[in-house]
Amino acid sequence: MKQLLILSGKGGTGKTTVAGAFIKLSNVNAYADCDIDAPNLHLIMQQKSKPENSDYYGLDKAVIDKDKCIECNLCYENCRFDAIKNDDGYKVNIFDCEGCGVCKAVCPASAITLMPYKAGDMILFRGYQVFSTAELKMGSGNSGMLVTEVKKNMKLASKEDFAIIDGSPGIGCPVIASISGVTMVLIVAEPSLSGISDMKRIIETANKFNTKLAVCVNKYDTNIENNEKIKQFCQNEKIDFVGQIPFDKKAVEAVNNGLTM
Repeated sequence: MKQLLILSGKGGTGKTTVAGAFIKLSNVNAYADCDIDAPNLHLIMQQKSKPENSDYYGLDKAVIDKDKCIECNLCYENCRFDAIKNDDGYKVNIFDCEGCGVCKAVCPASAITLMPYKAGDMILFRGYQVFSTAELKMGSGNSGMLVTEVKKNMKLASKEDFAIIDGSPGIGCPVIASISGVTMVLIVAEPSLSGISDMKRIIETANKFNTKLAVCVNKYDTNIENNEKIKQFCQNEKIDFVGQIPFDKKAVEAVNNGLTM
């Protein structure tokens, strides 16, 4: 399956808006939203099929059995994440726990176990179109692993030979997992100083995967000078500059009404 991944170095550039438009224009029947911290592609794609939800389990979390606990304080002293609290007995703050297992290892009473913890929800729409996405729970880790599962679900559920993926902003684990294995990356930039800086960061990240790159600029006419700087940068770096999208209030109205451009 050939996969076009749409990324941006920062949030708010219009990445998802462009992804939604490309999905409609290409009439593609397989797509995914890998922005698992704040998925929003579903808001404009108007899925008609019912979602298939499944639990995603990330890192195990520590649990203290109060009946076995001898209150030796070793777990509290050795937890480098300050996840052990002693409020009316020892217990674990689930949001602070990183599942490292040190508390379990030092507990002389075997009162601590590592238990599976639901870190998010995986969502799959399977109709005449396949749409895979997920939502990570607040404070949960393993975001890169969840992105990998989102892409895997899309490929397993679809027999299509082409897919479009809406990635995450930034250059962190979800982005790295999104880039892995795709055919091409389209970077949506904005003509601002921060937009140019973050565009360069994501290009540097994507280049480590030897993936074909292209750049387009959204709302290019809000700063013509910076738009020309992006063009010149792409020319110097031998990166395809494939388009520029003007600012249009109708695009904002469309998104607010749950529609693509």
